Formats: sequence, C-alpha cells, structure tokens
Amino acid sequence: MFQIQKIRPMDRTELFAKTTSIKPADRQAVFKAKERQASLAKPPGSLGGLEHMSVRIAGMTGHVINRIGRGCVVVFCADNGVAREGVASAPQSVTRAQTVNFTRRLTGVGALARSYDSELLIVDMGVEDPIPEGLYTSEPLADTHKIVNRRLRAGGQTDNIAEGPAMTEEEALRAIETGMEMADAVCRKGFSIMGAGEMGIGNTTTSAALLSAITGRPAEDTTGRGGGVNDAGFARKKEIINQVSAPFREEGGILAGPEELRAGRMLKALARMGGFDICAITGAYLGAALNRMPIVIDGYISVVAALAAYVIAPAAADYMIASHKSFEKGYSLAIETLGLKPFLSLDMRLGEGSGCPIAFSIIRGACDVMADMATFEEAKINDDYLEEIRSEEKYQR
Repeated sequence: MFQIQKIRPMDRTELFAKTTSIKPADRQAVFKAKERQASLAKPPGSLGGLEHMSVRIAGMTGHVINRIGRGCVVVFCADNGVAREGVASAPQSVTRAQTVNFTRRLTGVGALARSYDSELLIVDMGVEDPIPEGLYTSEPLADTHKIVNRRLRAGGQTDNIAEGPAMTEEEALRAIETGMEMADAVCRKGFSIMGAGEMGIGNTTTSAALLSAITGRPAEDTTGRGGGVNDAGFARKKEIINQVSAPFREEGGILAGPEELRAGRMLKALARMGGFDICAITGAYLGAALNRMPIVIDGYISVVAALAAYVIAPAAADYMIASHKSFEKGYSLAIETLGLKPFLSLDMRLGEGSGCPIAFSIIRGACDVMADMATFEEAKINDDYLEEIRSEEKYQR
C-alpha cells in the first residue's frame, strides 16, 4: 500500500508555530468591499446575505473583486472503534462501500458535485475493511476517481473511546498534517474554494464527545441519533459521550480555560475522543486559512472539526463559511460558538460534504454580483433618494 513518506510527523510545537501565522481577514479589503456594495445600483441591503458573503470573501482574499471558479470537496474517510458499542445504525462495511462509491460519483455528494461542476478529493484515513489496491493513488488530485491513501494504521480504524484513547497524539498530529496537505494540494491545483466532508460509521459519537469537551455541555445537549440508532444504542451513545468528555466538562469546557492552554487541550481531546477523519478535517480548515482560501463547512461532523480548528487558531474562522443548517442535534450549538450563520435550511443530515457544492454556486453568485453589477454612477442613476434609507441603522451592515 502507498504510505506517507515522511521522516517524522509534525510535532505540536511545529503545528502551533505554523497556525499562529494565520492572518485574520483583511480589514482594508472588507472596508472597500462594503463601499462598493453601497455604490451598486440597488437599495441598500436588498441582496441580503449575498452582500455579506461577497464582503467576507474580500476579507479572505484581500481583493474586492473576486471570481469563484470550480470548487473541490475533500472527503476524509475513516472508521471508529466506538462503533463496536452499538452506537450506530449502520455496519462499518458501509464506510468502505461509500468510500469506493465516491470514486464513481454515486453518493449524495458525488451526484451534487457532478450537478454543480465541482471536484472531489477522496482520502482514506483509516477505513477498516480493505479497499482494492487498484483504487489507490499517492498523489492528491492526480486522479480524482481514485482514493488518496493516507491510512494511519495498518489495521484501519481508531481504538474504542469507551475503553481508552482513540489514538496517540502523534497520530492526531499526522492526521491534522494530512488535512493541511490536502488543502495545500487544492490550492496548488488552482481551485478557488474548497469544502470539507467525511465518511465514517460512528463519527457522530466522536463529534458529540468533542463538542461536549469544547463547550462543557453534557451529551443531552450535543447528541442526536445520527443515522437513526435505536433507543438502546442512543442511551449507550450518550453514556459514552458523558464519560469521555467529563474531564474537560468538569473544568467548564476547553473554551472556558486559559487561552494559552486551549490549543494544547484541544489536541489532547482530539487524540482522546476524536476520529482520524475529524482530525484531518481540522487540518483542512487550518490549511485553507494558511492559504487564505475560503472553505465551506458542511454538516455536524464538519462543524465540530471547524470548531476544533478555531480553538487551535481563532483566526482560522475568518476563512470558514457555513453552508446549511444541519438537522443533527448539536449543530446549532457548534455554529453559534463559532459565530457563523448558515445560509441554507434544507433539513440535511447526510454529511459527506453534500452541502458544499450547493454553497459554492451561491458564493460564486455573490461574488459575480459584486464584480458585474453596475454602480449608480455607471448606470447613470441619481441615488440622492437613498440618503435617508442609508442613514437608517437597520440598513447598515
């Protein structure tokens, strides 16, 4: 099998040093983008969230006028040992089957990527059941109908968090580094926007445990039924989440602790109760921010990883865009903690990155309005009649 060819993985000191170099949104570009929006031939605020979106993109790129080309959804696939506790409705064989089906574009995100002319980058972080060797590649985006092999263990999945840590800190760091590697690859290949998705039976359990650890909230506030687990499985799921997150919740959650300790505690929590997929997605958010590239959040697992990236490097949130409001319980808590607002409400809860291709098209439209719409001066319209409206606070953005 193809393996990562590295002398050693990045250590925590190197990770934190790299992420502290993430620059926040460009305030000058944001100011100029707001000025341009105010000059466009329309009533102030009449395009609502599209105006806000184009201004945010300007802050990310440093340019007022932006063109959003093709987007790429990176799908990280991995199994979770906690599935042995009966906390999921589907067997682990589904992870392997869907990972293969991504290559054929036969999944939800595959169909949507095809419909919205987006690309997929599929990464095996630790799928338990064997995948045909011929489907693997070692080079990201060299062949998007193959699977990039970045398996962290020969045996595949993480350990059972109900019995001990999911992984070592070194494995968590290697997974984060892999996510950053994929973000770099997406940027190098000329994509202008990316999204993060996942596939892994049991990962709503690991996500809810992390959300409880970050926010200090009990399982009752962070845990849903995922794919539809039965009552016994749901009870066991909440029991495990409360058990593993307790040491963090007893201190009020990671975000309640001293700011200088949060990144280290987040890494500890990822190793204790995370998944290879979640760690890699966390790295993808960090990598996108380092490249000043917009990255779209999908659903529940994706937003918890986004929150983990924010804890490690708060400025990374300036490059995150929330796509849809997931139906999964705990999503609202996570996205509100991030301070972001989704612009789609479709009751989706599939995962895979399925909300990203839809979001790419809306973000593209928002930027095209900024670029192509005439100003009042260009349209030869006297806009004096809008002075009163512009002065009213409710129209200020």
